[in-house]
Amino acid sequence: MITLDKVQLIRGGKRLLDDASLTIYPGHKLALVGANGVGKSSLLGLLMNEYGVDAGECHVPGHWRQASVAQDTPALDCSALDYVLDGDSRYRALEQELADAQHSGDGTRIGHAHDAFEAYHGYQVPARAAELLDGLGFSQTAQGQSVKSFSGGWRMRLNLARALLIPSDLLLLDEPTNHLDLDTLIWLEGWLKRYDGTLILISHDRDFLDAVVGEVVHVEHLKLNHYQGNYSQFERQRAARLAQQQASFEKQERQRAHMQSFVDRFRAKASKARQAQSRLKALEKLMVEAPAHSDSGFQMAFREPLSLPSPLLRMDEVQGGYGEVTILRHIRLNLVPGSRIGLLGRNGAGKSTLIKMLSGDLKPQAGELLLSQGVKIGYFAQHQLESLDPRHSPLDHLVQIAPEAKEQELRNFLGGYGFGGDKALSPVAPFSGGEKARLVLALLVWQRPNLLLLDEPTNHLDLEMRHALTVALQGFEGAMVIVSHDRHLLRATCSDFYLVDGGQVAPFDGDLEDYHRWLLKGDEQNAPAETAKPVDDKKARKRAEAALRQVLSPLKKQQEKVDRQMAQDQQRWDELEQLLSDSALYQDDKKAELTALLKERGDLQNRLEELEMEWLELQEQIEQMTQSHQEG
Repeated sequence: MITLDKVQLIRGGKRLLDDASLTIYPGHKLALVGANGVGKSSLLGLLMNEYGVDAGECHVPGHWRQASVAQDTPALDCSALDYVLDGDSRYRALEQELADAQHSGDGTRIGHAHDAFEAYHGYQVPARAAELLDGLGFSQTAQGQSVKSFSGGWRMRLNLARALLIPSDLLLLDEPTNHLDLDTLIWLEGWLKRYDGTLILISHDRDFLDAVVGEVVHVEHLKLNHYQGNYSQFERQRAARLAQQQASFEKQERQRAHMQSFVDRFRAKASKARQAQSRLKALEKLMVEAPAHSDSGFQMAFREPLSLPSPLLRMDEVQGGYGEVTILRHIRLNLVPGSRIGLLGRNGAGKSTLIKMLSGDLKPQAGELLLSQGVKIGYFAQHQLESLDPRHSPLDHLVQIAPEAKEQELRNFLGGYGFGGDKALSPVAPFSGGEKARLVLALLVWQRPNLLLLDEPTNHLDLEMRHALTVALQGFEGAMVIVSHDRHLLRATCSDFYLVDGGQVAPFDGDLEDYHRWLLKGDEQNAPAETAKPVDDKKARKRAEAALRQVLSPLKKQQEKVDRQMAQDQQRWDELEQLLSDSALYQDDKKAELTALLKERGDLQNRLEELEMEWLELQEQIEQMTQSHQEG
């Protein structure tokens, strides 16, 4: 297990942890959360032995194999697949030894090398690497392209694939979803849920955390506060604790006021002097609890648009792409005030292409795109972070678009986005990605748009700023179109979803869970379809439906049986997790019991995966038969 005992950690002259303790048990999945700058990434660096503690003790089992995502990717000529395989140094060493042995012609050496390679499952490693790359959005063609041909975001995906490929007991991931789109994020979520090692994860995606982790460690006030449950459960527990803390603080303040009043009244009176002195000492010794407060200093709200023409924008038979390459065809879209559209679709399907056409950055190849008079577009995309002038401050940037406004008004506005005091006057150059994203959002909000186009607006934003953005979007009066991998943001702000797939853009009949199932099926079964033709013969239709029910009956019964077994196994899984959370189980005299429980949990996980696959296959058969009946 991992143990931190009364740890003090200082980085760059800043104290990040002081007298902090934590225990992480093998096989547990844990999230590190907290405000930016509190030391979450530094804590991962400590666990990776990049540096030591300044006081206390930190112990990570020496025999544990660790994996983490490298932050830099050199511009190499090797292929994406080879780059990922190079990350598994043990595999490459065994591969080289086998090649050398075969070249030597020494039969004994060849046999030993082959046995070692086989024991490592070396022949399966390239297939696993290709599968990881496919899940992260790399087509078979892309896997053969050179590393240097990919952009920074795609190179980070390559580094993520390397970390996932390496056999590990401890996986440390710092914001792994930043450069992913929704379908690759869902794939990663599934992979991490199946991972049987110890996982420590930093992420600002609450839905992702809810699905993956079972424990949360909140880094706050130099301490490590441990909570059982996923992120949503952590929020509820912390809210209850803060409410209790606030009540305690208010009671203490009343007690302090009463004691201070006594001291002020009787300090000068000889008859009461001793009592006053006693109260004064008690008052000085009284520990003051910090008042409950939100971590967030962000206050974001869209100002009322100057006008709301209807429709704001209309697209009729629009075709879009780049050069002579067409990506989207026959687009018909009508945006009116109150439209709240989330764009769904696989990577490369054309979501960003559509956003660029709506913004005017990309001209349509054909068709008609009309903007009404008075439309003011607010467009957020990642490349706009690079358009900020590194020499200018947040205030300088805002003055450029609001030269008539008073400086204090602008500074008050910027303060709501975390640019208070000297920060508002500091050059943008050293700002983090999150700070630059906040500034771009602030500049966008100031201009009072009535049509918002947001392409991955939450990249680099922490949980508090994501929450502020979500609340602000809920109150926005104009129309908005959003591309995001943050499912909580989409679920909380969008009333309609459009699917971009196969060169088409059309309403998606379903929610994000339906979209998840659509992705898993790997076909277009849930894509927008033409309305089925009515059946004139009611008697024939009833006979056909009865026949269908008879055919489906055994499949549904089998599915129900699988469902019951899954429920039983899941209940046992929860019991095992509870047993494995008992620290006494990890003592030396409990080794046999621990081993048995870990084996049972591993077997149970395999059976649950098999049952889930069987359930999905049965569901696919049922849906295919139902669809065939409807088409017939």
